[in-house]
Amino acid sequence: MKRTAVAASAVVLLLPLSACGGDAEAGDGSTVTVTVGYQSKTINTVTAGTLLRSLGYFEKQLSSIGDGVTYKVNWQDYATGAPITAQMTAGKIDIGSMGDFPLLINAARGKQLNRPTRLVSVTGYNLRGGLNTIVTAPDSGLSSLKDLKGKKVSTSVGSAADGTLVRALQRAGIDPEDGIEKLNQQPAVGASALAAGSTDALSQFVAWPGLLTYQGKARALYDGAQMNLPTFHGVTAREDFAEDRPAVLEAFLKAQAQATDYLNTRPVTAAEKVAEATGLPAEVVYLYNGAHGISTFDPAVKPQLLSALKQDVSVLKAAKLTGDVDVDAFVDDQYVKKALGTSYAKRLAATPPAAASEVWPKGAQETRTFKSPAELLTYVAAHSDDIRAAYVPDATTGTLWFADRAVWVADGEKLLPFVAPATAQAYIDGHDGARVITYADALERVS
Repeated sequence: MKRTAVAASAVVLLLPLSACGGDAEAGDGSTVTVTVGYQSKTINTVTAGTLLRSLGYFEKQLSSIGDGVTYKVNWQDYATGAPITAQMTAGKIDIGSMGDFPLLINAARGKQLNRPTRLVSVTGYNLRGGLNTIVTAPDSGLSSLKDLKGKKVSTSVGSAADGTLVRALQRAGIDPEDGIEKLNQQPAVGASALAAGSTDALSQFVAWPGLLTYQGKARALYDGAQMNLPTFHGVTAREDFAEDRPAVLEAFLKAQAQATDYLNTRPVTAAEKVAEATGLPAEVVYLYNGAHGISTFDPAVKPQLLSALKQDVSVLKAAKLTGDVDVDAFVDDQYVKKALGTSYAKRLAATPPAAASEVWPKGAQETRTFKSPAELLTYVAAHSDDIRAAYVPDATTGTLWFADRAVWVADGEKLLPFVAPATAQAYIDGHDGARVITYADALERVS
């Protein structure tokens, strides 16, 4: 079996258009299969994966190309970006989606193996870095990054969450190589390790920190938005595929834009669709993908995201995961510009919605938005039996979090939520009389 697999791989590497149906010519009645690699539970990529697949927009766009070719889509689901890159450089995946650090590895591996890839669009992003979070056990005595010195920390090496961990430790004065015992684990394995007590903390990407926190299996130790450095996920395509079938890639990007508009105009329905497809709680999906969620979805390749990507290169080089990566050569936005036409400039200039507190009432297809966390608390206190989920933005970073899992601070009459104890303590240190209170106390104060 192993010899057969190796032989098959070797044949694939010799095919110029492998995954996308070989040498089919327009109008000859051939069937072409387009292979898309995605991460169903990495819900920052849903507009190029889970949601897009469930809506069927890509298939509809392909049917309208009108070149006489019948197109079929082969959707392949993975837990992380690394296997997508492996399949792309083997010529087996045409289009893939992954986070910023895996995108750089994708670029490096493509160049190294003479299978160049190109970043063609963005899925979701957070301009401060809030997509990655470090969590610890609910009953852990850890309260800040400095407490991680000498501890076991699980992450997926080469992922965006690993990049956040490395940078955060450096800022805390801890050597990310020698100062902790790093466990290189898949997200699900790391989550199990945290529950079993075999690791002290877990640094992971969307949606794992929110999921574990929602389930009561973890609490936030470090809000990635404290980094104040953009993080994002994007779409990458094989260069030979893009050049040979630009109409197919443009069809994908048009469909991605449609899925993005669907998510932005119907966030609750979109969250429920993603939840149904992934098994994730819709409340967790909405935390990230909702109207004021941690992630903002827009296919435009924004300059500030590319600037952050260039800064990421040094982290991967230091970890010896890549050499130099020419980000400018890797990015190719001509296809998304053509696909979106005159709307591209507007999307490029768009900014994330302002942070806001939200309540998702039971049975509702829309959430209720409040001007302040205190107003939300007042509503929750009066409708405690009718609340499906309540969300509040961190008072300093703006990162949305579950209201009942946030760290609450009372400062005179003000009630302020924070994602992590350290951000709450930083506020307290600068405000005499401010102190941490429980969620129950916060609700009692507005009742």
